[in-house]
Amino acid sequence: MVRWADAGDLPGLVAIELAADAMFEQVGITFPPGTTQVEEVADPSAVLVEGDPPDGFALMGQVDGNLHLEQLAVRPSRMRRGIGGRLVAAVRDHALACGVPAVTLTTFRDVPWNAPWYERHGFAVLPEREWGPELRALVEHERELGIEVAPRVVMSAAVS
Repeated sequence: MVRWADAGDLPGLVAIELAADAMFEQVGITFPPGTTQVEEVADPSAVLVEGDPPDGFALMGQVDGNLHLEQLAVRPSRMRRGIGGRLVAAVRDHALACGVPAVTLTTFRDVPWNAPWYERHGFAVLPEREWGPELRALVEHERELGIEVAPRVVMSAAVS
């Protein structure tokens, strides 16, 4: 069951994010050292979780008037059970309730559980000419942090 996170959930989400990030090593991607995205969250109202305790989470923000999926992570031992799909559906439902036109995200183009997975969940690559100024700045910030260690894309799904 997808629900809003509470403050007590946040510390446990760090282990989920780290474990999910470690999965990238099997495709030759290692992230630069630093804090996880969820460690920087002060307000649990930006996070949806599934399970109690959570087995996965979706961290959201606002970018160029759209809902932006900043991070989606599922505990590796619980993957392939629909958790990520339910979280993405809940993010899209939340975007609809907020009245925004789309959900955006950045992800690795060639990693099977990244861009191809999001395509199966209704997202499409957003051409650079359609990026707004905040999205462009976010992509540049990711590059500065060293996250772009493999080809990345911006994706979008219309909310309807």
